[in-house]
Amino acid sequence: MFTPVRRRVRTAALALSAIAVLALGATATSGAAAAHAAPAAAKQGPTSVAYVEVNNNSMLNVGKYTLSNGGANVFDIAVIFAANINYDAGTKAGTLYFNPNVQRVLDNAATQIRPLQQKGIKVVLSVLGNHQGSGFANFPSQQTASTFAKQLSDTVTKYGLDGIDFDDEYADYGNNGTAQPNASSFVYLVSALRANMPGKIISLYNIGPAASRLSYGGVDVTSKFDYAWNPYYGSWQVPGIALPKSKLSPAAVQIGGTSQSTAASLAARTVSEGYGVFLTYNLDGTDRTADVSAFTKNLYGSAAHYTP
Repeated sequence: MFTPVRRRVRTAALALSAIAVLALGATATSGAAAAHAAPAAAKQGPTSVAYVEVNNNSMLNVGKYTLSNGGANVFDIAVIFAANINYDAGTKAGTLYFNPNVQRVLDNAATQIRPLQQKGIKVVLSVLGNHQGSGFANFPSQQTASTFAKQLSDTVTKYGLDGIDFDDEYADYGNNGTAQPNASSFVYLVSALRANMPGKIISLYNIGPAASRLSYGGVDVTSKFDYAWNPYYGSWQVPGIALPKSKLSPAAVQIGGTSQSTAASLAARTVSEGYGVFLTYNLDGTDRTADVSAFTKNLYGSAAHYTP
């Protein structure tokens, strides 16, 4: 059985008690201060992605897994789950919000983010709805979409991140008198974000109204994404976006929730059908060597090694 929609801990989407104001000035955690990554040990095979629920788990867990053969990182991209798009009554549009746990990770980038980057692991910030009616697909104007894009790119710059992941769940379009999804908003948003950060990652968790609204007014933003992945854990579904196989993950695994046999099968299929990405979710602080090895053996020809 696969998980129809990921059963994530929702403190990220529900905590509203400590709104984080995005300071645009230089800080000690600025990307300009980020240490350069040391070359990671080479490996052959798909890019592995690990979402981490930072309400409960440390981002540093992503760096604790290497391949027994050769010592390369198991995971290539670590996703901070998750910031939110909240409703701003003043602008009547979405605004970026960090719950206290996400804010803590960002404020402590030197100890929570930089160690991963120094291993060669990219760190991106996932953003999703917060039940307030604002989402990526219902900005009231191109300007408000561009304003949100700047909040995202400013965050990437300020905290030295490697990109942004879009997850159009839990927006609850219509709440607070907000509009239903339209055809233009996500195209405006992605276009502005790509212009703001041409060298960074933009990824798509292939779910929600935004995921099916990638073209408007003669502009198609498909090519502006670096990756897209299947949102249903324990299943195989090719994302409905016209990216090359090297940028797609039809496989999705919930670590500790998807059986090891299913994870192994999905990894084998990823390789045999020539796809270039393998998505995992909910890496926690438990020694998950057996769960991780279940897919690394087929992805990379090696078991995983865990270093506490």
